Amino acid sequence: MDARCMTRTLQVVDTEYSADAVEWCPIDGWHNVLACGTYQLKMPEDKAGGDSENTKPHMRLGRLYLYSFHQEQLYSPLTEVQRIEMPAILDLKWCHVPLAEHPMLCLANAEGRLELFNLIAEEKNSCLLEPVCSVAVGPECLALSLDWSTGRGDQSESVKIISSDSKGCLSLVSVGGSSPALDVVSQWKAHDFEAWISAFNYWNTDIVYSGGDDNKLKGWDTRMETDGPVFTSSRHSMGVCSIQSSPHRQHILATGSYDEHVLVWDSRQMKRPLADTHVQGGVWRLKWHPTQEQLLLAACMHNGYHILDCKGAFAASVEECPILYSYILHNSLAYGADWSRLPLDAQLAADSQPLSSSATESQKRGECEEGAKKLETEFQDLKIQYESPTGIFDMVMEGEAEDFSGPDFADGSQASGTSEGADMHTVDGAEQPKHEACSNQERTGASLLATCSFYDHILHVWKWERNSTASSR
Repeated sequence: MDARCMTRTLQVVDTEYSADAVEWCPIDGWHNVLACGTYQLKMPEDKAGGDSENTKPHMRLGRLYLYSFHQEQLYSPLTEVQRIEMPAILDLKWCHVPLAEHPMLCLANAEGRLELFNLIAEEKNSCLLEPVCSVAVGPECLALSLDWSTGRGDQSESVKIISSDSKGCLSLVSVGGSSPALDVVSQWKAHDFEAWISAFNYWNTDIVYSGGDDNKLKGWDTRMETDGPVFTSSRHSMGVCSIQSSPHRQHILATGSYDEHVLVWDSRQMKRPLADTHVQGGVWRLKWHPTQEQLLLAACMHNGYHILDCKGAFAASVEECPILYSYILHNSLAYGADWSRLPLDAQLAADSQPLSSSATESQKRGECEEGAKKLETEFQDLKIQYESPTGIFDMVMEGEAEDFSGPDFADGSQASGTSEGADMHTVDGAEQPKHEACSNQERTGASLLATCSFYDHILHVWKWERNSTASSR
């Protein structure tokens, strides 16, 4: 199978605070809505004449951004519609089904709480998030992750949330339907150190998974006593920090770790993974494509973002999943990543068509130059900072001292990811690997993605196109 790809960076946004979580709304009619969570450590202010060493704890500040994406706005498709100041955000996820007739967003924050918001429509095609309720998952801890039980879009079962925290505990939370409310049903110690990640088995939501800084991947049956897991895997050699069950294929599970490996599992056989892929960066987040079952997006900290083809893993015919594409334009730790369900085919076709005959060459040149200058300005205006986040992250990020020099866009070219060692040529004004280029006629659709990085506090929105043709390698 020969995969030919091309990408285009659509917009770059400075989130001011360090960005660590991003997710597109999965609800029909709201696919153009994007939420982004941030985390910033604020040093305590020194008092006049006080001690040189301030013993006050650092403040963990956060900001929740809500954006709206409009394809017709060619060079600035992403518009900020709301920002909310709050405690630092460690994770955020949309419920996959509407609750009380509204899209629902839940976030995990640095005060050890889960916060629930509903999305409401405003006039003139706008929208806003409104707080609904919150619940504490534990005292003096950070809520590190959460997952909804609704990954397959099933509305027939009761809605639940699983959350993990910095004390190594998991919390199972029920969510009311007609009148949403959060209630901790059960809580248990799962890991000796930080429980970085928690996730449901979307095909059997009584089963949950967790990963911790003790290098363990564990499975739990919430119908039973939670004094022991149903399985424990030590296949990862470092902390397990990302897990996602496939919403398309029963028994398929993806996990990632600081050991820089993405593992694809058959959940019926957890002794040995179906595939093991080295991505050369700690795997902070994994996201299955919403419609193409074989595609897996990985946020790989020091090594950008990678799109993996897991088709061979499903058939147990490969030992590792091919990396179809690598987006490496972020200049800092790759944390947040998500696919949008918004269809882009119509707009892409419009992008590839020439302007109408009434348009002059100077008009076309002017529009291209305007778009290139805008993208260049967005990059140049970014304020690169090196502030340390929470102490938990300090342990993980030790040695974060590389030169975060920004990409050079002096020639006005647009941005694109690359594949390591690939020959390059230009497509749509951006350098592309030759073996990943595809013509307009070969295009078979496009995906819209959002990714965010930590120390440079940057949000990227970009599109990725792929054409698959049968060929022998």
